[in-house]
Amino acid sequence: MNVLYLNPSGQMGGAETSLSTLMESLRELHPDWRLSLLLAEAGPFAARAAKLGVTVQVLPLPRNLALLGCGARSHSGWAWRALRSLPATLRYRTRLKTAIREIRPDVIHTNGFKMHFLAASIARREHGGGDVRVCHIHDYVSCRPLERWLLKAGSKRYDQFVANSNSVAADLLTVPVPREKLTSIHNGVEIERFSPAGETLDLDRLSGLPEARPGVVRVGLVAAFAKWKGHITFMRALALLPRSLNVRAYAIGGPIYQTSGSQYTFDELRAAAKEHCPGVEFGFTGVVEPVQAAYRALDIVVHASTDPEPFGMVILEAMACRRPVIVSRGGGAAEIFEDEVTALAHNPGDAAMLARQIERLVRDAGLRLSLGGRGRAAVAAQFNAGAMAARFAGLYCELATGRQAGAYARSGGGRKCFA
Repeated sequence: MNVLYLNPSGQMGGAETSLSTLMESLRELHPDWRLSLLLAEAGPFAARAAKLGVTVQVLPLPRNLALLGCGARSHSGWAWRALRSLPATLRYRTRLKTAIREIRPDVIHTNGFKMHFLAASIARREHGGGDVRVCHIHDYVSCRPLERWLLKAGSKRYDQFVANSNSVAADLLTVPVPREKLTSIHNGVEIERFSPAGETLDLDRLSGLPEARPGVVRVGLVAAFAKWKGHITFMRALALLPRSLNVRAYAIGGPIYQTSGSQYTFDELRAAAKEHCPGVEFGFTGVVEPVQAAYRALDIVVHASTDPEPFGMVILEAMACRRPVIVSRGGGAAEIFEDEVTALAHNPGDAAMLARQIERLVRDAGLRLSLGGRGRAAVAAQFNAGAMAARFAGLYCELATGRQAGAYARSGGGRKCFA
Protein backbone atom coordinates (compact mmCIF):
# COMPACT_ATOMS: atom_id res chain seq x y z
CA MET A 1 0.00 0.00 0.00
CA ASN A 2 1.32 3.42 -1.00
CA VAL A 3 -0.28 6.18 1.13
CA LEU A 4 0.25 9.91 0.62
CA TYR A 5 -0.69 12.36 3.37
CA LEU A 6 -1.30 16.02 2.48
CA ASN A 7 -1.11 18.54 5.32
CA PRO A 8 -1.11 22.35 5.05
CA SER A 9 0.84 23.12 8.22
CA GLY A 10 4.40 22.25 9.18
CA GLN A 11 3.74 23.12 12.84
CA MET A 12 2.50 20.69 15.49
CA GLY A 13 -1.15 21.45 16.14
CA GLY A 14 -3.77 18.91 17.18
CA ALA A 15 -4.41 17.65 13.63
CA GLU A 16 -0.67 17.24 13.03
CA THR A 17 -0.18 15.41 16.33
CA SER A 18 -2.99 13.03 15.39
CA LEU A 19 -1.51 12.44 11.94
CA SER A 20 1.98 11.88 13.34
CA THR A 21 0.60 9.29 15.75
CA LEU A 22 -1.28 7.58 12.93
CA MET A 23 1.79 7.36 10.70
CA GLU A 24 3.94 6.01 13.53
CA SER A 25 1.39 3.33 14.41
CA LEU A 26 0.90 2.36 10.75
CA ARG A 27 4.68 1.97 10.49
CA GLU A 28 4.52 -0.63 13.26
CA LEU A 29 1.37 -2.30 11.95
CA HIS A 30 2.42 -2.46 8.27
CA PRO A 31 6.20 -1.92 7.96
CA ASP A 32 6.07 -2.83 4.25
CA TRP A 33 3.71 0.02 3.38
CA ARG A 34 5.12 3.14 1.77
CA LEU A 35 4.09 6.32 3.61
CA SER A 36 4.71 9.80 2.19
CA LEU A 37 3.93 13.22 3.65
CA LEU A 38 3.62 16.39 1.58
CA LEU A 39 3.59 19.60 3.62
CA ALA A 40 2.68 23.10 2.47
CA GLU A 41 5.21 24.71 4.82
CA ALA A 42 8.44 23.80 6.56
CA GLY A 43 8.44 23.19 10.31
CA PRO A 44 8.95 20.64 13.07
CA PHE A 45 6.37 18.26 11.61
CA ALA A 46 8.71 17.47 8.71
CA ALA A 47 11.55 16.42 11.03
CA ARG A 48 9.24 14.36 13.21
CA ALA A 49 7.80 12.48 10.22
CA ALA A 50 11.24 11.85 8.73
CA LYS A 51 12.34 10.20 11.99
CA LEU A 52 9.44 7.79 11.56
CA GLY A 53 10.77 6.68 8.18
CA VAL A 54 8.10 8.63 6.26
CA THR A 55 9.18 10.18 2.96
CA VAL A 56 8.71 13.94 3.41
CA GLN A 57 8.39 16.65 0.78
CA VAL A 58 7.78 20.34 1.49
CA LEU A 59 5.94 22.24 -1.24
CA PRO A 60 5.49 25.75 0.22
CA LEU A 61 2.25 27.58 -0.42
CA PRO A 62 2.51 31.05 -1.98
CA ARG A 63 2.25 33.67 0.73
CA ASN A 64 -1.15 35.07 -0.27
CA LEU A 65 -2.60 31.54 -0.35
CA ALA A 66 -0.98 30.60 2.96
CA LEU A 67 -2.46 33.70 4.60
CA LEU A 68 -5.96 32.93 3.33
CA GLY A 69 -7.42 31.85 6.65
CA CYS A 70 -10.07 29.23 7.09
CA GLY A 71 -12.32 29.37 10.13
CA ALA A 72 -14.14 32.59 9.29
CA ARG A 73 -17.74 32.64 10.50
CA SER A 74 -19.02 35.13 7.93
CA HIS A 75 -18.73 35.67 4.19
CA SER A 76 -17.28 39.14 4.68
CA GLY A 77 -13.77 39.42 3.36
CA TRP A 78 -12.82 35.83 2.58
CA ALA A 79 -14.50 35.69 -0.85
CA TRP A 80 -12.48 38.69 -2.08
CA ARG A 81 -9.25 37.31 -0.60
CA ALA A 82 -9.94 33.94 -2.20
CA LEU A 83 -10.47 35.60 -5.59
CA ARG A 84 -7.20 37.53 -5.28
CA SER A 85 -5.31 34.33 -4.46
CA LEU A 86 -6.77 32.40 -7.43
CA PRO A 87 -3.75 32.78 -9.79
CA ALA A 88 -1.38 31.56 -7.06
CA THR A 89 -3.78 28.72 -6.25
CA LEU A 90 -3.82 27.52 -9.86
CA ARG A 91 -0.01 27.61 -10.06
CA TYR A 92 0.29 25.69 -6.81
CA ARG A 93 -2.28 23.17 -7.97
CA THR A 94 -0.10 22.37 -11.00
CA ARG A 95 2.94 21.77 -8.78
CA LEU A 96 0.89 19.61 -6.43
CA LYS A 97 -0.46 17.56 -9.33
CA THR A 98 3.10 16.89 -10.53
CA ALA A 99 4.18 15.78 -7.06
CA ILE A 100 1.22 13.40 -6.75
CA ARG A 101 1.92 11.98 -10.20
CA GLU A 102 5.49 11.15 -9.15
CA ILE A 103 4.38 9.40 -5.96
CA ARG A 104 1.49 7.49 -7.61
CA PRO A 105 -0.31 6.78 -4.33
CA ASP A 106 -2.98 4.15 -3.76
CA VAL A 107 -4.51 6.40 -1.09
CA ILE A 108 -4.46 10.20 -0.72
CA HIS A 109 -5.32 11.21 2.84
CA THR A 110 -5.86 14.97 3.26
CA ASN A 111 -5.56 16.49 6.73
CA GLY A 112 -6.48 20.19 6.46
CA PHE A 113 -8.91 22.36 4.53
CA LYS A 114 -6.51 23.88 2.04
CA MET A 115 -5.34 20.40 1.12
CA HIS A 116 -8.90 19.06 1.11
CA PHE A 117 -9.76 21.63 -1.54
CA LEU A 118 -6.56 21.38 -3.60
CA ALA A 119 -6.64 17.59 -3.74
CA ALA A 120 -10.32 17.61 -4.70
CA SER A 121 -9.54 20.01 -7.56
CA ILE A 122 -7.21 17.42 -9.13
CA ALA A 123 -9.05 14.70 -10.99
CA ARG A 124 -7.59 11.21 -10.76
CA ARG A 125 -6.94 11.05 -14.49
CA GLU A 126 -4.93 14.30 -14.30
CA HIS A 127 -2.08 12.65 -12.44
CA GLY A 128 -2.41 9.18 -13.96
CA GLY A 129 -3.41 7.32 -10.80
CA GLY A 130 -6.40 5.35 -9.58
CA ASP A 131 -6.06 6.54 -6.00
CA VAL A 132 -8.59 6.52 -3.20
CA ARG A 133 -9.34 9.90 -1.55
CA VAL A 134 -9.85 10.14 2.22
CA CYS A 135 -10.79 13.52 3.70
CA HIS A 136 -9.95 13.70 7.44
CA ILE A 137 -11.94 16.43 9.20
CA HIS A 138 -10.77 17.76 12.59
CA ASP A 139 -13.06 20.80 12.92
CA TYR A 140 -16.67 21.91 12.89
CA VAL A 141 -17.68 23.11 9.45
CA SER A 142 -21.36 24.07 9.41
CA CYS A 143 -20.79 27.59 10.83
CA ARG A 144 -17.82 28.37 8.55
CA PRO A 145 -18.87 29.41 5.05
CA LEU A 146 -15.55 28.87 3.29
CA GLU A 147 -14.97 25.36 4.59
CA ARG A 148 -18.60 24.43 4.04
CA TRP A 149 -18.42 25.57 0.43
CA LEU A 150 -15.11 23.77 -0.15
CA LEU A 151 -16.47 20.49 1.17
CA LYS A 152 -19.63 20.75 -0.91
CA ALA A 153 -17.62 21.58 -4.02
CA GLY A 154 -15.23 18.67 -3.53
CA SER A 155 -17.42 16.01 -1.97
CA LYS A 156 -17.86 14.02 -5.18
CA ARG A 157 -14.08 13.65 -5.52
CA TYR A 158 -13.73 12.00 -2.11
CA ASP A 159 -14.40 8.33 -1.44
CA GLN A 160 -14.60 8.74 2.33
CA PHE A 161 -14.91 11.45 4.95
CA VAL A 162 -13.49 10.67 8.39
CA ALA A 163 -14.43 12.79 11.40
CA ASN A 164 -12.29 12.77 14.52
CA SER A 165 -15.36 12.55 16.78
CA ASN A 166 -19.04 11.68 16.62
CA SER A 167 -19.77 15.34 17.33
CA VAL A 168 -17.85 16.48 14.23
CA ALA A 169 -19.52 13.73 12.18
CA ALA A 170 -22.97 15.00 13.18
CA ASP A 171 -21.93 18.51 12.18
CA LEU A 172 -20.72 17.30 8.78
CA LEU A 173 -24.13 15.81 8.04
CA THR A 174 -25.57 19.34 8.12
CA VAL A 175 -23.16 20.56 5.38
CA PRO A 176 -24.31 18.09 4.00
CA VAL A 177 -21.71 15.35 3.52
CA PRO A 178 -23.23 12.12 2.15
CA ARG A 179 -24.00 9.84 5.10
CA GLU A 180 -22.79 6.77 3.22
CA LYS A 181 -19.35 8.36 2.79
CA LEU A 182 -18.96 9.39 6.45
CA THR A 183 -17.45 7.62 9.44
CA SER A 184 -15.86 8.72 12.70
CA ILE A 185 -12.54 7.46 14.08
CA HIS A 186 -11.33 8.82 17.39
CA ASN A 187 -7.74 9.95 17.70
CA GLY A 188 -5.34 7.77 19.64
CA VAL A 189 -2.32 8.17 21.90
CA GLU A 190 0.94 6.22 22.11
CA ILE A 191 0.39 5.03 25.67
CA GLU A 192 4.04 4.04 26.14
CA ARG A 193 5.31 7.50 25.19
CA PHE A 194 2.66 9.44 27.10
CA SER A 195 3.29 7.79 30.44
CA PRO A 196 3.83 9.05 34.00
CA ALA A 197 7.49 7.96 33.97
CA GLY A 198 10.19 9.77 32.03
CA GLU A 199 11.76 13.15 31.42
CA THR A 200 10.29 16.20 33.17
CA LEU A 201 10.78 19.77 31.94
CA ASP A 202 11.76 22.66 34.18
CA LEU A 203 8.80 24.90 33.45
CA ASP A 204 10.10 27.67 35.69
CA ARG A 205 13.39 27.92 33.80
CA LEU A 206 11.59 27.85 30.44
CA SER A 207 9.27 30.63 31.64
CA GLY A 208 11.99 32.74 33.20
CA LEU A 209 10.36 32.46 36.64
CA PRO A 210 12.27 32.31 39.94
CA GLU A 211 12.41 29.17 42.02
CA ALA A 212 8.97 28.28 43.35
CA ARG A 213 8.00 28.10 46.99
CA PRO A 214 8.00 24.63 48.61
CA GLY A 215 4.75 22.73 48.08
CA VAL A 216 3.69 24.71 45.02
CA VAL A 217 0.94 23.20 42.89
CA ARG A 218 1.59 23.73 39.19
CA VAL A 219 -1.47 24.31 36.98
CA GLY A 220 -1.10 24.57 33.22
CA LEU A 221 -3.07 25.14 30.05
CA VAL A 222 -1.44 23.32 27.11
CA ALA A 223 -2.68 24.71 23.79
CA ALA A 224 -1.87 26.73 20.71
CA PHE A 225 -2.64 30.43 21.10
CA ALA A 226 -5.90 30.25 19.16
CA LYS A 227 -8.36 32.70 20.73
CA TRP A 228 -10.98 30.05 21.40
CA LYS A 229 -8.60 27.88 23.46
CA GLY A 230 -9.63 29.74 26.62
CA HIS A 231 -6.48 31.43 27.85
CA ILE A 232 -8.46 34.44 29.08
CA THR A 233 -10.98 32.21 30.89
CA PHE A 234 -8.06 30.43 32.55
CA MET A 235 -6.58 33.74 33.69
CA ARG A 236 -9.91 34.95 35.07
CA ALA A 237 -10.31 31.69 36.97
CA LEU A 238 -6.87 32.07 38.51
CA ALA A 239 -7.80 35.55 39.75
CA LEU A 240 -10.74 34.02 41.66
CA LEU A 241 -8.61 31.55 43.62
CA PRO A 242 -7.95 32.29 47.31
CA ARG A 243 -4.64 34.09 47.71
CA SER A 244 -3.62 31.54 50.35
CA LEU A 245 -3.32 28.78 47.75
CA ASN A 246 0.27 28.00 46.74
CA VAL A 247 -0.33 27.92 42.98
CA ARG A 248 1.82 28.70 39.97
CA ALA A 249 0.24 28.81 36.50
CA TYR A 250 1.64 28.23 33.02
CA ALA A 251 0.60 28.67 29.40
CA ILE A 252 2.39 25.97 27.41
CA GLY A 253 2.31 26.51 23.65
CA GLY A 254 2.43 29.40 21.23
CA PRO A 255 1.05 30.89 18.00
CA ILE A 256 1.61 28.22 15.36
CA TYR A 257 -0.42 29.32 12.31
CA GLN A 258 0.52 31.62 9.45
CA THR A 259 -2.86 33.31 9.45
CA SER A 260 -3.37 36.16 11.91
CA GLY A 261 -6.46 37.45 13.68
CA SER A 262 -7.56 34.11 15.09
CA GLN A 263 -4.64 33.68 17.50
CA TYR A 264 -2.89 35.67 20.22
CA THR A 265 0.72 36.77 20.22
CA PHE A 266 2.96 36.29 23.27
CA ASP A 267 2.84 40.01 23.98
CA GLU A 268 -0.96 40.03 23.91
CA LEU A 269 -1.27 37.14 26.35
CA ARG A 270 1.41 38.50 28.69
CA ALA A 271 -0.52 41.78 28.81
CA ALA A 272 -3.77 39.85 29.40
CA ALA A 273 -2.21 37.98 32.34
CA LYS A 274 -1.23 41.27 33.97
CA GLU A 275 -4.76 42.59 33.43
CA HIS A 276 -6.84 39.55 34.40
CA CYS A 277 -4.79 37.83 37.11
CA PRO A 278 -2.42 40.39 38.62
CA GLY A 279 -0.41 38.97 41.47
CA VAL A 280 -0.65 35.39 40.17
CA GLU A 281 2.65 33.79 39.23
CA PHE A 282 2.12 33.06 35.54
CA GLY A 283 4.75 31.65 33.17
CA PHE A 284 4.87 31.31 29.38
CA THR A 285 7.05 28.42 28.19
CA GLY A 286 6.49 28.66 24.44
CA VAL A 287 6.11 25.49 22.36
CA VAL A 288 7.96 22.66 24.11
CA GLU A 289 9.34 19.29 23.08
CA PRO A 290 8.68 16.66 24.16
CA VAL A 291 5.26 17.79 25.31
CA GLN A 292 4.80 14.72 27.52
CA ALA A 293 7.67 16.03 29.67
CA ALA A 294 5.65 19.21 30.21
CA TYR A 295 2.58 17.24 31.31
CA ARG A 296 4.72 15.36 33.86
CA ALA A 297 5.87 18.70 35.30
CA LEU A 298 2.28 19.78 35.99
CA ASP A 299 0.08 18.78 38.91
CA ILE A 300 -3.15 19.85 37.16
CA VAL A 301 -3.88 20.24 33.44
CA VAL A 302 -6.61 22.67 32.36
CA HIS A 303 -8.55 22.44 29.10
CA ALA A 304 -10.51 25.68 28.75
CA SER A 305 -11.81 25.92 25.16
CA THR A 306 -14.64 28.40 24.90
CA ASP A 307 -16.04 26.91 21.69
CA PRO A 308 -17.01 23.22 21.46
CA GLU A 309 -13.82 21.19 21.07
CA PRO A 310 -13.87 18.94 17.98
CA PHE A 311 -11.87 16.34 19.90
CA GLY A 312 -9.12 17.39 22.34
CA MET A 313 -5.75 15.66 22.01
CA VAL A 314 -4.41 17.53 25.04
CA ILE A 315 -7.06 15.86 27.21
CA LEU A 316 -6.02 12.38 26.08
CA GLU A 317 -2.30 13.07 26.35
CA ALA A 318 -2.55 14.51 29.86
CA MET A 319 -4.78 11.65 31.04
CA ALA A 320 -2.30 9.15 29.58
CA CYS A 321 0.44 10.85 31.63
CA ARG A 322 -1.75 10.21 34.71
CA ARG A 323 -2.44 13.88 35.25
CA PRO A 324 -5.83 15.12 36.55
CA VAL A 325 -7.56 17.17 33.87
CA ILE A 326 -10.30 19.79 34.09
CA VAL A 327 -12.20 19.67 30.80
CA SER A 328 -14.40 22.24 29.09
CA ARG A 329 -17.42 20.07 28.46
CA GLY A 330 -19.17 19.87 25.12
CA GLY A 331 -18.38 18.84 21.57
CA GLY A 332 -16.05 15.93 20.94
CA ALA A 333 -14.32 16.46 24.29
CA ALA A 334 -17.40 15.02 26.00
CA GLU A 335 -16.72 11.69 24.25
CA ILE A 336 -13.31 11.35 25.92
CA PHE A 337 -13.98 11.49 29.66
CA GLU A 338 -16.49 10.62 32.38
CA ASP A 339 -17.17 13.56 34.66
CA GLU A 340 -15.97 13.06 38.26
CA VAL A 341 -14.52 9.67 37.30
CA THR A 342 -11.71 10.17 34.77
CA ALA A 343 -11.67 14.01 34.80
CA LEU A 344 -13.52 17.03 36.14
CA ALA A 345 -15.66 19.29 33.95
CA HIS A 346 -16.57 22.96 33.71
CA ASN A 347 -18.86 24.88 31.41
CA PRO A 348 -17.15 26.61 28.47
CA GLY A 349 -16.19 30.17 29.35
CA ASP A 350 -17.31 29.82 32.99
CA ALA A 351 -14.31 31.18 34.90
CA ALA A 352 -16.00 30.84 38.30
CA MET A 353 -16.77 27.16 37.80
CA LEU A 354 -13.26 26.53 36.48
CA ALA A 355 -11.83 28.26 39.57
CA ARG A 356 -13.88 26.00 41.86
CA GLN A 357 -12.58 22.89 40.11
CA ILE A 358 -8.97 24.11 40.25
CA GLU A 359 -9.35 24.83 43.97
CA ARG A 360 -10.80 21.35 44.60
CA LEU A 361 -7.78 19.71 43.00
CA VAL A 362 -5.22 22.03 44.61
CA ARG A 363 -6.60 21.20 48.06
CA ASP A 364 -7.15 17.46 47.48
CA ALA A 365 -4.03 15.51 46.47
CA GLY A 366 -5.96 12.25 46.82
CA LEU A 367 -8.49 13.36 44.21
CA ARG A 368 -5.65 14.34 41.88
CA LEU A 369 -4.17 10.88 42.27
CA SER A 370 -7.41 8.95 41.74
CA LEU A 371 -8.49 10.97 38.69
CA GLY A 372 -5.05 10.53 37.14
CA GLY A 373 -5.06 6.77 37.63
CA ARG A 374 -8.56 6.24 36.25
CA GLY A 375 -7.86 8.63 33.37
CA ARG A 376 -4.78 6.73 32.22
CA ALA A 377 -6.63 3.40 32.41
CA ALA A 378 -9.47 4.78 30.28
CA VAL A 379 -7.08 6.07 27.60
CA ALA A 380 -5.23 2.75 27.45
CA ALA A 381 -8.50 0.86 27.03
CA GLN A 382 -10.35 3.15 24.63
CA PHE A 383 -7.98 5.52 22.84
CA ASN A 384 -4.73 3.70 22.13
CA ALA A 385 -2.94 4.54 18.89
CA GLY A 386 -2.77 0.96 17.65
CA ALA A 387 -6.55 0.66 17.50
CA MET A 388 -6.82 3.95 15.57
CA ALA A 389 -4.20 2.80 13.04
CA ALA A 390 -5.92 -0.56 12.58
CA ARG A 391 -9.19 1.19 11.74
CA PHE A 392 -7.54 3.46 9.18
CA ALA A 393 -5.60 0.56 7.64
CA GLY A 394 -8.81 -1.43 7.28
CA LEU A 395 -10.55 1.57 5.73
CA TYR A 396 -7.74 2.17 3.22
CA CYS A 397 -7.78 -1.46 2.11
CA GLU A 398 -11.56 -1.66 1.91
CA LEU A 399 -11.74 1.46 -0.24
CA ALA A 400 -8.76 0.51 -2.41
CA THR A 401 -10.10 -3.01 -2.98
CA GLY A 402 -13.48 -1.58 -4.00
CA ARG A 403 -11.89 0.85 -6.46
CA GLN A 404 -9.65 -1.87 -7.90
CA ALA A 405 -12.63 -4.19 -8.30
CA GLY A 406 -14.40 -1.47 -10.25
CA ALA A 407 -11.34 -0.95 -12.40
CA TYR A 408 -11.07 -4.70 -12.98
CA ALA A 409 -14.69 -4.86 -14.12
CA ARG A 410 -14.10 -1.98 -16.54
CA SER A 411 -10.71 -2.96 -17.93
CA GLY A 412 -9.95 -6.51 -16.96
CA GLY A 413 -7.05 -5.69 -14.61
CA GLY A 414 -6.20 -4.19 -11.28
CA ARG A 415 -3.80 -4.18 -8.38
CA LYS A 416 -4.12 -6.12 -5.17
CA CYS A 417 -4.46 -4.41 -1.81
CA PHE A 418 -2.13 -6.02 0.71
CA ALA A 419 -3.89 -5.75 4.09
